[in-house]
Amino acid sequence: MAEPDFSSPREAARAFTPKLSQLVETPLFDQVWADPALLPRDRSIATVAALIATAAFEELPAHLHRAAQNGLTRNELSALITHLAFYVGFPHAITASAVAQRTLGEE
Repeated sequence: MAEPDFSSPREAARAFTPKLSQLVETPLFDQVWADPALLPRDRSIATVAALIATAAFEELPAHLHRAAQNGLTRNELSALITHLAFYVGFPHAITASAVAQRTLGEE
């Protein structure tokens, strides 16, 4: 049997608490992310900002990838992190920048 990928906190949680993961993911992806009131791109901006503001850096890589899939460029994500520095603090922004570089590299 293949080992689960624990590079994502969501995957690690799913392996240990599958019911919890289902309770979170079903409404989140089937209802909240699917709601046409906000574009996926806008949801990605809000989500990345919230993760940086709350120092949830373990979740950030998956959402940076999703943000790129939803149309945000490296320059836009860089500008978002720079903007957030003045509102959530420079240490959060510096850490987010390092996570973004490791996650997105030279994409």
